[in-house]
Amino acid sequence: MSADVINLRQARKQREREARVKQAEENRVKHGRKKVEREQTERQAKTQAELLDGHWLDQPAENSPGHAADDDGTDQDKP
Repeated sequence: MSADVINLRQARKQREREARVKQAEENRVKHGRKKVEREQTERQAKTQAELLDGHWLDQPAENSPGHAADDDGTDQDKP
């Protein structure tokens, strides 16, 4: 039985290099787009969110306790 001997320091550095390359690739995809492409993606996301919100069975009430504009931490109706 012969096991390959590896230098742990070199293996760690190689792993970190690969992680940096992967992160750089993700950043290029995320930030390296033209303005028109970004706006198109934003429009698509907004359309998808509106489509999803349109499928609610019960629309959340404006003055419900969980609503962000009226959430003061109490569950009681205001007089």
